[in-house]
Amino acid sequence: MYKIMFVDDELSMRNLLKRILSDHGYAYRSTADGDEAVSLFERENPDLLILDVMMPDKSGLEVCKALRDKGAIVPIILLTAKGDITDKEAGFSVGADDYMVKPFNPQELVLRIEAHLKRNERIAPKQQEDFVYVGDFEFDIKRCRVSIGDKRCDFTRKEFQILLLLANHEGEVFTREQLIEAVWGEEFVGETSSLPVFIRRIREKIEAEPSRPKHLQTAWRSGYRFVR
Repeated sequence: MYKIMFVDDELSMRNLLKRILSDHGYAYRSTADGDEAVSLFERENPDLLILDVMMPDKSGLEVCKALRDKGAIVPIILLTAKGDITDKEAGFSVGADDYMVKPFNPQELVLRIEAHLKRNERIAPKQQEDFVYVGDFEFDIKRCRVSIGDKRCDFTRKEFQILLLLANHEGEVFTREQLIEAVWGEEFVGETSSLPVFIRRIREKIEAEPSRPKHLQTAWRSGYRFVR
């Protein structure tokens, strides 16, 4: 049985999520406190985490960043009352995997949870090697870190997965839809609006001139490719 953890300061939301998740067979843990969330996560070791962004003491963004800094690799979904691209970029920049705007459709939330859990299972067995080398690029699988010569760059999990996928198929063009399906899962194909945010952030980390990328290139009207 998968265990889902939810952090939200509103009791009504915690009760709602408990009912939704319990009805679908998930074990459920929750807390109202962002500060308590990190220690509860470490005690309970959930398979997926849902965080409300706006909390009075420690925000969901801060909790997400704290857990990623500690090496947490489980999928993290953010819930928020706002859903513009700036808010999404803030969430993705601290390592969130997905973003849902309140009020949300309970069935859609369940579908997203299922998709992330399945995707996590598919990815995990493939990541058996500790390091992957492509030209001057050294990929540290466990730490989501890339070294290029003397330069070392830390990535969010999704940024790392995108770059590693492209590097493992050097020169091959991936469309936005193919990248979304490979990294997020086929359930998310069609939701490509956030992908350019990830591409830009990757380029800022690996390129000498992000506006004129040498390694993570755009194939005009096609998609993206990696060149060492």
